Amino acid sequence: MGWAVRLLAATPTHEHRDPELLHRWARAADAFGAALAPVECRARIVERDGGLELGLLARYTSRPPTVELYTDTIDLAERVVDARGWRAWYPPGSVRAAALAHEAVHVHLHHGPGKAALKQALGHSALRLGRLRVPGHVAGAEEVAAHAYARTVCGLGRSPLLLTAALAAETETVTETENGSVTGSTPPPARDARREN
Repeated sequence: MGWAVRLLAATPTHEHRDPELLHRWARAADAFGAALAPVECRARIVERDGGLELGLLARYTSRPPTVELYTDTIDLAERVVDARGWRAWYPPGSVRAAALAHEAVHVHLHHGPGKAALKQALGHSALRLGRLRVPGHVAGAEEVAAHAYARTVCGLGRSPLLLTAALAAETETVTETENGSVTGSTPPPARDARREN
């Protein structure tokens, strides 16, 4: 659950949120994703390189509905799993399967009533007028739900968020300049799967 809370805390708009509220949202989104019935990916699936440069493992784009799986990042993730001794948590082939499952949830939530159900599960109100309550959007909650679904449906021993953080650390590029200063660029953690409209 800690990685889910970190994801929400690092999401813009949550900088000054009460940590207990973030924990409650993270638990609700995780439970929602873990309880989802199996979701078939109804988007076109494309495999390509270039994910390391983008800081992406996979991505869903809605026009046209497409899931892009970045094979270079998936290959690196598999090597990271081996190097860190995490194979019991992430069996061979599970990185690709989890990335696809994660993106299938984004497709599912984008094109159906699931997004409203997630808002209800989170219990966040955008507006209240007497007994009338309008459920509000919680930035990052869909990511938490998609990771929980992938963890559950793929039978992973740990959340894919742990692997995402390890990938971010692995792909950090550090360059020494002539004057000896060090500059670095790290893909933001938990951005392995971004949905673009």
